[in-house]
Amino acid sequence: MTSPASLRPDAGRSAPAASAEGSGSPAGSPRAARYRRFGVRVLALAVLLVLWQLLAAATRNPSFIPSPRAVWDQLVLTSTVHDGTRGYSGHLLVEHLGVSLRRILIGSALGVVAGLALGVIMGTVPWIRVVAEPVVTFVRVLPPLAYFSLLIIWFGIDETPKLWLLTIAALPPVAVATASAVYAAPVGLVEAARALGATRWNVVGDVVLPSALPEIFTGVRLAVGVAYSSVVAAETINGVPGIGGMVRDAQRYLQTDVVVLGLLAIGVSGLLIDAVLRLAELRFIPWRGRA
Repeated sequence: MTSPASLRPDAGRSAPAASAEGSGSPAGSPRAARYRRFGVRVLALAVLLVLWQLLAAATRNPSFIPSPRAVWDQLVLTSTVHDGTRGYSGHLLVEHLGVSLRRILIGSALGVVAGLALGVIMGTVPWIRVVAEPVVTFVRVLPPLAYFSLLIIWFGIDETPKLWLLTIAALPPVAVATASAVYAAPVGLVEAARALGATRWNVVGDVVLPSALPEIFTGVRLAVGVAYSSVVAAETINGVPGIGGMVRDAQRYLQTDVVVLGLLAIGVSGLLIDAVLRLAELRFIPWRGRA
């Protein structure tokens, strides 16, 4: 006799199949989830803009809190030629940002390379780790302005001290992350590689570094963020053109709308570069988060 359960429309389908069909519904699809996240972010941005406008209207002091419209007007002015004036201090906003990004790129790259090399050595040679770790920690906790004056005494006021400042600021996060990840490499994999006849540097290159790459990428992202946060300090002296120099110059004349515009330019460009780094991480480290 045919059982009542066999008469159901979904009879003959396994539970996983039915679950897979349910997860493929439009409401549960990855595309729908992305649309929801995008919608939430747009809504949050709109709420922040409304709050910003309300605060600006409540204070009625553009030197304290400029309105979003005032910042937008400065974006237009600093991005165009008006009344014979080219942008801000003779340079367009994109030129200020481009100079700062070049400094950040060079300083971050030098800091990452040096931090990676130092981190690998610290993670593989115990006595060097004992000696170098306090020095790296000491430099990491120093605010950039604390040693920028010394760099100016040594290298002058041109590009060299700015690049040195960004390099020194970017080095410790990469060194610490790399040393920690290398030191914590899976012992079983290391011993297996040695048992197969691998040399010390073969083990480092073929076993230790691949397992440490996720943490190293995290250190690189932190290093770039530190370099971004240090660019205003790096451009304190002779920083125009440069977005940090523009911010410092506008601060002297109480042009708060220009200051806010510069901070927004640094933040948005930082978000874009961090997104590129995250995409590179997904591309080159597909095993991250997997057992």
